[in-house]
Amino acid sequence: MILIAESGSTKTDWRLIDKNKSVQKVQTPGFNPYFQTREEITGVLLETLKPFISEVEGVKEIYYYGTGITDEIKGKIMADALTDVFTGCKKVETYSDVVAAARAVFGEGQGIACILGTGSNSCFFDGEKIAFQVPPLGFWLGDEGSGGHLGKSLILAYLHKELPESLRTIFEEKYGVIDRITIIDHAYRQPFPNRYFASFSTFVSEHRTDAFMHSLIMNSFLLFLDKYIVKYPDYQKHEVGFAGSIAHYYADFIREAAAQRQVSVGKIVKSPIEELVEFYLGKG
Repeated sequence: MILIAESGSTKTDWRLIDKNKSVQKVQTPGFNPYFQTREEITGVLLETLKPFISEVEGVKEIYYYGTGITDEIKGKIMADALTDVFTGCKKVETYSDVVAAARAVFGEGQGIACILGTGSNSCFFDGEKIAFQVPPLGFWLGDEGSGGHLGKSLILAYLHKELPESLRTIFEEKYGVIDRITIIDHAYRQPFPNRYFASFSTFVSEHRTDAFMHSLIMNSFLLFLDKYIVKYPDYQKHEVGFAGSIAHYYADFIREAAAQRQVSVGKIVKSPIEELVEFYLGKG
């Protein structure tokens, strides 16, 4: 059996494929080796994944795509945690989540692939591998266009009293009055600050027709395009594909922002996992 995973910081979609090519679906919390140790990841896997895999020893190959897999060290943290759980596994390969996006939107073709979920990322994919990448800077220094960035932009507008009174009233009815100390605690002391701020992106989406919110959303996507996509060599000659929940739910805004920057937008998928299943089934 082979196990395929596509993980963001918030959730992980798993697909277990047996010898008859039947597919079992499991969803667990997301993982990020930047924020979690091998031991922490192993603990979550044992609690949330292993109970749903009937034949753990039957898993012989694992293909894991996830956020935070930026180098061999981070990849090894994830691989080691997986082998802690699937002790009979002979092959574990770990890839950046942006490779999953690339395979989902381009298959074995080439183009600029983007992840817009809790965080954001991009790369130029040559059909086999990442050939060039404008490096992402993560939640603290970047993540423009992501759920985390949208939520952070909303919270900053709220704290700076820039949010229109009508929106502020609705915001406080939903979340209560949030003070600076609470936000600072979540930003600097609590685990997974990106998840916390991304949780507010639902409010942004609910009020997307408001002029202020429309401007906030467009600014986030234009920043993503300006800081990353337009810096790829000959970007106007390549199709740009997107994967991720934010990409899916804000597809109309992405296309509007892309038109302003003369960026050609191709396929947009909510989650790459089903395309990854087809990719590996196609390889036999």
